[in-house]
Amino acid sequence: SGAFSGGLADTFLCVVRHLQKSSDMKKILAFILGVSSAFMISAQVNAPRDSSWKKIYRETATSINDLVHTKLDVRFDFNKAYMYGKIWITLKPHFYAIDSLTLDAMGMDIHKVAVVKGRALKELAYHYDNWQLKIKLDKVYKGGEPYTIYIDYTAKPNEISKEDRNIHEIDDMGGLVFSNTNGQIKNIPAQIWTQGETKQNSLWLPTIDQPNQKTTQEILMTVPDKFVTLSNGKLHSQKKNADGTRTDHWKMDLPHSPYLFFMGVGEYAVIKDSWKGKEISYYVEKEYASVAPKIFGVTVEMIELFSKLTGVDYPWPKYGQITSQHPGFAMENTSASHFSDNVQSDARQLMDGNWAEPVISHELFHQWFGDYVTAESWSNITLNESFADFGEILWDEYKYGKDSGDAKNAAHLNIYLRNPANASQDLVRFYYALDDDAFDAVTYEKGSCILNMLRSYVGEAAFLKSLNLYLTTHKFKSAEAHHLRLAFEEVTGMDLNWFWNQWYYGSGHPKLDIHYNYDEVNKKVQVAVNQTQAGDKIFSLPVAMDIYHGVNKTRFQVWVKNKADTFYFPMTKPDLVNFDGDKTLVAEKKENKTLDEYVYQYKYAGSYMDRREAIDFAAKNQTETRAVDLLVLALKDKFPGLRNYTISKLDLKNEQLKMAVLPVFIELAKSDSSRTVKANAIRQLGLYKDPAYASIFKAGINDSSYTVSGSALIALFAVDSLTAINEARRLSAYPAKGRLANAIVAVLIRSNDESSYNMALDFFERMKTSLNKSQVLSQISSLLGKTSNIDIVKRGIDDIIACRDAIPPAYKSRGEGFINNTLLKDLLARKKEAGLQEQVDYIQSKLPAGNNK
Repeated sequence: SGAFSGGLADTFLCVVRHLQKSSDMKKILAFILGVSSAFMISAQVNAPRDSSWKKIYRETATSINDLVHTKLDVRFDFNKAYMYGKIWITLKPHFYAIDSLTLDAMGMDIHKVAVVKGRALKELAYHYDNWQLKIKLDKVYKGGEPYTIYIDYTAKPNEISKEDRNIHEIDDMGGLVFSNTNGQIKNIPAQIWTQGETKQNSLWLPTIDQPNQKTTQEILMTVPDKFVTLSNGKLHSQKKNADGTRTDHWKMDLPHSPYLFFMGVGEYAVIKDSWKGKEISYYVEKEYASVAPKIFGVTVEMIELFSKLTGVDYPWPKYGQITSQHPGFAMENTSASHFSDNVQSDARQLMDGNWAEPVISHELFHQWFGDYVTAESWSNITLNESFADFGEILWDEYKYGKDSGDAKNAAHLNIYLRNPANASQDLVRFYYALDDDAFDAVTYEKGSCILNMLRSYVGEAAFLKSLNLYLTTHKFKSAEAHHLRLAFEEVTGMDLNWFWNQWYYGSGHPKLDIHYNYDEVNKKVQVAVNQTQAGDKIFSLPVAMDIYHGVNKTRFQVWVKNKADTFYFPMTKPDLVNFDGDKTLVAEKKENKTLDEYVYQYKYAGSYMDRREAIDFAAKNQTETRAVDLLVLALKDKFPGLRNYTISKLDLKNEQLKMAVLPVFIELAKSDSSRTVKANAIRQLGLYKDPAYASIFKAGINDSSYTVSGSALIALFAVDSLTAINEARRLSAYPAKGRLANAIVAVLIRSNDESSYNMALDFFERMKTSLNKSQVLSQISSLLGKTSNIDIVKRGIDDIIACRDAIPPAYKSRGEGFINNTLLKDLLARKKEAGLQEQVDYIQSKLPAGNNK
């Protein structure tokens, strides 16, 4: 879930994807567009490195004062981007007597600080350094003795300097965001939202901004009457005011952490559902009202599943989900999750499936793991984020079958493994430079795989009972990773320090070299396992070893504990020995199986990873007939994800393979039940460049799926460019997203016709300022590079500049960099090389001073 919140410019989305951590990424991988990884890595390599953080132990914050209740009364200045706030904070000393209080409060004007004495206020002395508010209390308060502080203040989030944010480790996209509230950006709704993780809510409310604090809360928001609001807890009351505003009073009567406080304001359609009498609501932009139930409607079913699995009914009084013009994150604010507007798919996008489901399940599972029980420090953030990623696995497994859950787990493992630097990071992280550094592929993806591995080791029933014990023991409190271990030990009766020390407080993973042999003389199966990872660390691994004779499987449980282990199993020669039968180990494995063994594994072992491993091996041996046969078989796999995966592995330069898969491609392109498989088959079929398939492509262009339609348009261009161009011109008059939007612009550009170029710009300008536009921005830049027509170039440059200008002040440092330093400067170089001075001058006039050489 998001440690970032953000802006409006579509092009900015491209950069943000690469700057965000992995997941909510969260699920950020689904959003990544635009900028090459190499460009970003280069920027990181050249940045100065400070290693002083390696000596700073990130301990849990000391509790001096404890929050008890927080009451806010706020109004917004939509033009100045100010929030006028009054806050009443009830606290008590944690144990020791105190005579002072320190609150986190950044970039505010403090007008008054007082202690509440009955109905009176007694002003207090204080010192404020624009970062922390240090208050001298009116007396010494004993441990547990409550007192209430009143503060009158103004929050000015857009006036906080980049330097101050850097000094205090505050991301420049967090806190309180005013999104086009002055109405200056065309086609962008006016919205206000907050983003608190990690410690950014103290940009709009004075508080003790630590995850181990818990407080009940109420917020009164006064907004223009046309807007709706969302906050934590339930809507207690609404009052219309004489000046055309309305005051909404939200109350959360259950304690939760300050970073989970949320305010959302905007013109939304609110679609309501319910679960066991609790309101479940979806806040979407009004044009998406009709499809909101298709986007968010799985929420009720998810709540039922997670309540059943954890044994804890959804604990909060309601659940709201709200979208905003935000560049691709989601955040699990208690009872009020916040999503990027990118989850707002239209009906045609939903034909390919609802890709937002993983994000929805992720943020919902946080309502138990993260909100109900909260990591007591960012070092322990695995207790929040690893579980949320694991929630995605649980949902997919339940809703779409075990193959889907296994595919999700495999995807998480691959995300972790593909960056070797991840192996150096502990899951529980006591040393890091910035809080956000702990939100990475180790915390998210590896952590979820570790939970899945733990589930396999202790068994499903013990795993779920342990989760229930952990949740019920620490409800409405904070916890550290050892608390999770103690819950598992109490349920299972096992000492699990070895597991926690290895996987939670350690780093890396085993690299296993596995060899299988059969001793004909002694009738023994021999399995040799070598751990080849660098360094002295040796992993202890409980492993399921499956041995197959025909359709019969015998399972043996063994322990890999040494640098080299050899296992012997007396039996007749098997058809297959399958190490890690459940495919849950967090490891890299190298096995010496033959192609015949992999063919057997695909057909008889049968799990998602068994089949995928066989596909991988066959893909490396595509010149062998048996491998080709296996790949043809895999193109018809029961799971759409593996059909798509197989398509991605095919080398159509291999003529034998190319002809063998052709009939399957034709079948998939005509009638596969999965729109994405159908689209990918059409795309591959287009590579044959055979006019005989033009009818398939023409039919595909009219498919209700954007993905199928876009793939068909590109494929048609390869065999009938004139018809494809005419189709692109026709389609450009209608809304399009995703692969179809890309295809329309690509074909119009390839036409090499200036009227088509203008149509491409018309199409681009009609797009909403969102992820959709960012997907084709680089193509628009390419278009401008192809033409010498000054009018088209000026128009296109103005379109790009309009995107740049749409970036709110707080985000310009990130968003403008991509537009200025990549798109415009690359285009400038091309125009200089072509000697088109008038165009050079125009581009230079749009670049900042000092950045136009």
